[in-house]
Amino acid sequence: MTQKFKTRGAADLTRRSILKGAAGTAALAAGSSLLAMPAIAQARSIKIGSYGGYFEDSFKKFVYPAFTEATGITVESVTQPNSSDWLVTMQQAAASGTVPADVSLYGKDTMIKATRIGDMLKPLDASKIPGVTNLDAEFLYEGPDGLVGVGSMAWFNAMVINPNEVTPVPTSWKEFWENPAFEGSLGISKKIDGRLLDITAKTFFDGAETLMSEDGIVAVLDKVAELKPHVALWWSAESQMEQAMKNEDVIAGSYYLDVANIMASDGFPIKPLFPAEGNPIGYGSWCLSPLSEKTGEAYEFMAFSSDPATQALMSRNIGTAPLVNRELTDLTDEEFAFVSGSPIITPAYESYLDNETFIKERWDAMLAGA
Repeated sequence: MTQKFKTRGAADLTRRSILKGAAGTAALAAGSSLLAMPAIAQARSIKIGSYGGYFEDSFKKFVYPAFTEATGITVESVTQPNSSDWLVTMQQAAASGTVPADVSLYGKDTMIKATRIGDMLKPLDASKIPGVTNLDAEFLYEGPDGLVGVGSMAWFNAMVINPNEVTPVPTSWKEFWENPAFEGSLGISKKIDGRLLDITAKTFFDGAETLMSEDGIVAVLDKVAELKPHVALWWSAESQMEQAMKNEDVIAGSYYLDVANIMASDGFPIKPLFPAEGNPIGYGSWCLSPLSEKTGEAYEFMAFSSDPATQALMSRNIGTAPLVNRELTDLTDEEFAFVSGSPIITPAYESYLDNETFIKERWDAMLAGA
């Protein structure tokens, strides 16, 4: 996952929450197809980790109370970093026999690292997680010992344009390279994980498979280098691209889908698009600590998270994309377009880990013009 949830402002979530707010929580608790409140409340609890700031605050305000009302299980929220640093914390805790969180939220790259380390994630029994079949197989991550991650939510890096300046609307990422109207006018993420490599690989090559070899990586980077004359801003902070679009210093580029929609709803000239090749997707998964004694509670939470009503709740109040079929939810066309779309580009996660130094050195050289 990117750093996007660390940099989101309070105003963003406030605007989004207006869509449904507390009404969404009440509707979920009353109408969830998953679980009913036990007749006799049991003293059950679970510690759940999630990225801090407003992301965690939204879980504490909207998701955890609905889960407790549906199951009687109370949640202790644990702040965890949005990076593999959490693996270090969990390793140290395991060595001392402690459990900072029963369930943690991991990006796919972090799950891959965890399975390579070994004994970091407890295998899960999918048959004990009702509703997990609502999720596409892509969002059920299996390690050497079987299922270890159940998808929770997704987010997108999208193609964006200034609709007042860009006509006709582009239908392919290729136009960023080939259309002279974009010369010196694009805003593109400077970060290696800004997904330009994945976009380029999908648009001009064989997708993630191309990025699995050094020759493929070089070919993709050579193609990225051809885009440089069209890039006015290589942004490293979300606010840089936001301001550049507002000032019309750039007229198109790549940016976060939910933020682009927030800006558009506030009247700024920006429109997110899903071109023919799709937009890169990132997603988080719930994983269980191997030392946790709360396996039953974890199964109930993962089932609750997989429920279409919960998926819709998170989309409305956190701005994440659902991992279940849109038809299973009650999201309106407007609500769904605010957070999701199709087709999707799946990043080459394994390559970024296996070829980290090689990619970084050549990415930096490409940006420097070497």
